[in-house]
Amino acid sequence: MGALINQSLEHAPQAASPMLEIANVMVRLYKEAFGRGPTRSRALFSGPDTLVVLLEDMMTMAERQLVALGESARVREDRLVLQLAIEDVKRSEIERILRRRALSCVSGADPARDVAAEVFLLDAMPLDA
Repeated sequence: MGALINQSLEHAPQAASPMLEIANVMVRLYKEAFGRGPTRSRALFSGPDTLVVLLEDMMTMAERQLVALGESARVREDRLVLQLAIEDVKRSEIERILRRRALSCVSGADPARDVAAEVFLLDAMPLDA
């Protein structure tokens, strides 16, 4: 099951599970890329080879103001550019934690609901095999 994150990662203890570690890493990466990390994050498998990471309450104050002005599409486009900019780092973190190659990464955001998603298609074979 997924993990909820409501604490600062600078003081977070070592994750008790791979899913919690993935949720924490994604919060950290978003914070570094966007200047503000989500306050809630959870990672879960959707089948044997598909990992979904949901990130909630992730927008900056400026993005919230743009959404209020009807500029949701602009926020979505800007977010996608930054999500793509950190794709290699996201993949390498998933591979490090799960010891499986991330074959694909699909990113998206819904500014109206203040939610982002990262979906990873994973190789069935472990990296050590």
